[in-house]
Amino acid sequence: PICCTTFHNLSRRVLAMSRTACLSVAVALGLYGASCFVTPMTPRSAPEAGSVAAAQLQQQGAFAEAQSQSSAWSPLAIGAALGLLIAVAGGKPALAADLENGESVFNGNCTSCHAGGNNTIVAEKKLKKEALEKYLTGGYSVASIITQVTNGKNSMPAFGEKLGPDDIDDVANYVYGQASKW
Repeated sequence: PICCTTFHNLSRRVLAMSRTACLSVAVALGLYGASCFVTPMTPRSAPEAGSVAAAQLQQQGAFAEAQSQSSAWSPLAIGAALGLLIAVAGGKPALAADLENGESVFNGNCTSCHAGGNNTIVAEKKLKKEALEKYLTGGYSVASIITQVTNGKNSMPAFGEKLGPDDIDDVANYVYGQASKW
């Protein structure tokens, strides 16, 4: 079941990323397409034949226009910037704990002994905040819970080789958050 849980969570993350990428591309293409209709192109007039001064003025005007166009915002750049903004604002932070994954890891690996934050092996060593503060080496902290889950202690087995580091981090954050609610 942990491999199924990990696969399910991975597929959910990939799906969310692909939705964000599709949305970003759609916004960029929409903005680019809209700019084609909003900014009409005006044709340039040809210089009068025989007028050297008029030709020089037109060249200077064309140079100034080219300079102003090169410094103007490109619709493609605006679309890319908006797409990036949407991707960053809409996505989850990469380093934040995934509490949903933590809950599923807990349900798949920990509930046989710790259902509802209790302890069926050693009744007083529950996963409630007061018990964690009293019995957990290092006190009530995510780091202490990570150490306990990874290495085990006394009658609790080690899960360091069974669970990946992300899953251990997620379940530790889940337990930390639930400890005051159980």
